Amino acid sequence: MMARDQEAIAPMRPIDRKPLYEQVSDRLREFIDVNRLQPGDRLMSERDLARQLEVGRSSIREAITALRARGLVEVRHGDGIYLLRRPEDLISSLAAELVDTHIDHPAIWETRQALETQCARLAARRATAADLTELDAAMDQMGAEIDAGQPGLAGDRRFHAGVAAASHNPILIRLLHSMQGALDRTAETSLTRPGQPATSLRDHASVLAAIRAGDGTRAADEMLRHLVSTTDSLVAEGQVSSVDAR
Repeated sequence: MMARDQEAIAPMRPIDRKPLYEQVSDRLREFIDVNRLQPGDRLMSERDLARQLEVGRSSIREAITALRARGLVEVRHGDGIYLLRRPEDLISSLAAELVDTHIDHPAIWETRQALETQCARLAARRATAADLTELDAAMDQMGAEIDAGQPGLAGDRRFHAGVAAASHNPILIRLLHSMQGALDRTAETSLTRPGQPATSLRDHASVLAAIRAGDGTRAADEMLRHLVSTTDSLVAEGQVSSVDAR
């Protein structure tokens, strides 16, 4: 009976072991966000921070050191603590760093599939008339390039950027923008293969039709099919290695 009662009791949540300075860093990032501070703005002094957060100044100094290491703040001795960039800007820098490290890794293709599929889904719900006009123009540009015997790289880039813009999700847009160099390389690897430009243009037309119809599920499915089929073809040809677990 006793054992059965103990099994019915929900387990206790572990004690939060995050160091105090990390908790202070979290509060400072919240302060920056809530007050909409911009790069160049001055934060309050160490003394004021310690008083408001009710912690010792040593914890404040550790937190500031951590934020400095991430490139968020700058300490100007005798003047104060200044914001160098907002916390969300770290997303772009982190993505860029990882992309540069894995520039030829299949993880880039997998990441592109995830991000652009969601962009297509959102674009079907949020695209404006101007967004659709831009996507039409991208299609026309890619078609003209292909007719001229080119791989259609500029039009392809414009189309994918247009789908991202039509998602009206600033984080997705920023992430893809930070990866642009890698995306350009993946497009070049794909579109310089015989027959691929025309295939990609047809795939784009299917994505655009779903976006224009406001069908988010179909738009996402068409974008994913387009990107996965391209990746699978490159894996089959040995241009991209497979990382599937066996």
